[in-house]
Amino acid sequence: MTGSEIGLGILIVDDEKDFARGLMRLITGRFKNVRVEMANSARAALERLASGDFHLMMTDLRMPEMTGMELLHEAFKQQPDLCMVMLTAHGTIETAVEALKMGAYDFVTKPVEPDQLFHIVQKGLERCALLTENKRLRALVDSAAVGEMVGESPAMQRLRYAIQAVANSDYTVLVRGESGTGKEVVARLIHRMSPRAAKPFMAVNCPAIPEHLLESELFGHVKGAFTGADQDRKGLFAAADGGTLLLDEIGDISSNIQTKLLRVLQEGEIRPVGANLNIGVSTRVLASTNQDLEARIADRQFREDLYYRLNVLSVTVPALRDRMEDIPLLAHYFLRQACRDMALEEKEISPEVVAFLASKQWPGNVRELQSYIRRLVVFCTKDSVDMTLVSQVEQGTRSGNIVAGTAAIPGGMPEPYKEAKGRVTDEFTNRYVRDLLTATGGNISEAARVSGLSRVALQKILARLDIDAGSYK
Repeated sequence: MTGSEIGLGILIVDDEKDFARGLMRLITGRFKNVRVEMANSARAALERLASGDFHLMMTDLRMPEMTGMELLHEAFKQQPDLCMVMLTAHGTIETAVEALKMGAYDFVTKPVEPDQLFHIVQKGLERCALLTENKRLRALVDSAAVGEMVGESPAMQRLRYAIQAVANSDYTVLVRGESGTGKEVVARLIHRMSPRAAKPFMAVNCPAIPEHLLESELFGHVKGAFTGADQDRKGLFAAADGGTLLLDEIGDISSNIQTKLLRVLQEGEIRPVGANLNIGVSTRVLASTNQDLEARIADRQFREDLYYRLNVLSVTVPALRDRMEDIPLLAHYFLRQACRDMALEEKEISPEVVAFLASKQWPGNVRELQSYIRRLVVFCTKDSVDMTLVSQVEQGTRSGNIVAGTAAIPGGMPEPYKEAKGRVTDEFTNRYVRDLLTATGGNISEAARVSGLSRVALQKILARLDIDAGSYK
């Protein structure tokens, strides 16, 4: 007996009262946490089903007034997910098979063999529990607004509480967490729940913009400030005036930008590049990072005074390994999202796949799980994502879709060693870098750290392969 069966109800329908009572005794003796009731006619059964308290129904095929087949049809109108088991004598097995084609789960022959009965009831209850859980997950997915944090784990409950707490203030907030945990989603929720919700929300990935352009991007510039500045330009601080500005990956900004940002936080004023006067702004600043800022302060790579200005309030987004119980809900959410993005009919996901996802390590956190679900949807040709598809995707991921050892040129002769090696190396590098950028959300600094490459070396590879990191954000 499993905990998932607790609260499930079985309805036995048979016009032979003694037989129905005997069946009840057998089932309640084996499945002690399952509620079992009986009805002696199809009409009475439909009245009981209207309460919605039953998940599995066992019904005789031959009954007066309304047959089991007619009851099957009417019952599915009330409860499309009802698990139906037909009770049939040997002479009506063909009719029972017809019932299976109409959607019945299984049938039990009379006289009933207890072992066969228990096996079918056990499997039926497991199916009921699965359908109930899937329905609950779909309801949660439906209730989740676009961009909200999805999850019910204690870690997510604490995160929601923290978001509500900091949203009502106007202080700066430092959003911390590993790459791929959803820091920008948290920042957007803080803004949406704040008194500034009607005003703009702006976000900038600081390390994605070269230093000489980042200052203009943040503070704006006046005409003639530098080559190409042919008109005044409003920066993000001014564009978000009255609203919220997210400084993503704040740990990667240069010391020069740190100094100017500190002045803005202290004085509430910005000075556009090339301007002589300061401009007052009322912009709430949120900053996010996956780095250990305290360690960067110790290494003199980050200003301590700026750190304390940014870290007035702090929110930490949990890694996926700290909220593994949320994976089933996340999997359903991302599956529906991917189907919608690709204009596909909604697909199901098998419990075996969900169990596999829950046992898998996700160093790229929620973003990696989302990318994995997208791959499954892309290659899914059926109505359901099953383990056969997962095995295919896993095999393709391990091989990198690179077919080595088969390089040939027209005429069947092998390619020259140097060309073959270069081609295979480029294919590997291309696949590796794209997976790396997917896992890190296009964050060059994080990608360099994960890969062990220097930032400059990684940027050279991206340039050589013509890969735009910005398209992965």
